[in-house]
Amino acid sequence: MKIVHSIEDFVPVGKTILTLGTFDGVHIGHRKIIARLLQTSEEQKCESVILTFFPHPRMVLQSDSEIKLLNTMPEKAELLEQAGLENLVIHPFDKAFSRLTAEEFVKTVLVDRFNICKIIIGHDHRFGRNRTATIDDLVEYGHIYGFGVEQLSAEEIDEVSVSSTKIREALLNGNMALANQYLGYDYFLTATVVKGKQLGRTIGFPTANLDVSEPYKLIPKQGVYVVESIIDGKHFKGMMNIGTNPTVGGQDLSVEVNFLDFDGDLYGKELKVSILHRLRNEEKFASIEILKQELAKDRIATIEYFKHR
Repeated sequence: MKIVHSIEDFVPVGKTILTLGTFDGVHIGHRKIIARLLQTSEEQKCESVILTFFPHPRMVLQSDSEIKLLNTMPEKAELLEQAGLENLVIHPFDKAFSRLTAEEFVKTVLVDRFNICKIIIGHDHRFGRNRTATIDDLVEYGHIYGFGVEQLSAEEIDEVSVSSTKIREALLNGNMALANQYLGYDYFLTATVVKGKQLGRTIGFPTANLDVSEPYKLIPKQGVYVVESIIDGKHFKGMMNIGTNPTVGGQDLSVEVNFLDFDGDLYGKELKVSILHRLRNEEKFASIEILKQELAKDRIATIEYFKHR
């Protein structure tokens, strides 16, 4: 997959078929749009292109927005490449770009820059300044500038209305089953292993402390989770704590993974940790000994989870 970081840097070989949006999560609804994009691209012998934006428009247009995103941009690119996309254009979103009128956007971006023969969009797509233009406007511009417009209905995208917002809500509630169902894959964190307080190893549960560097990446609800990761090409099962470690007087949020059968140095490694299932809330226990007992129960529950997965 070819990635370029602005509209100006994209040079089409010929005609393109394009879809656009933030595609946060690259969830099952998004994937139906992408599948249709790729199918049409093959039928019409045109390049497939997704135009997406960073920062997320809400980060720019709503100064008080604290939106958390399901994917970092590298994670999103990885998911789109796995889906078979040919071209990803990541355009810097700013207030000047947001002020383009609908016709300016169609003429100067879609037609002049992308040389589109067709645009494929979801059922609720709006565009242009203040998102005032609709599908009817886009069809009219298609007649004027010579490109086709295909809109996927809500039914075509999914029988249940899937949205990035619903997935965020599920994760913030710790509902991994629903979030992963809507995503079509297991939600994951990409993070670097850094040194922590190293308390885990003193009680028999050494942990890899994960530094999720992008502050906008959504961290699920605090608690204990079943996870898995690939380390040096091998699958490892584990349990992860998201929280403040209140039993030992912790205050700052941390993300720590205890891998069941791993013995080695992980410091400095970047890990992709898939979150499969939530076991329980994080709790403040009366003593370190009780904490150890609960962690032992978590370990048994984790092993049982994988036996029946």
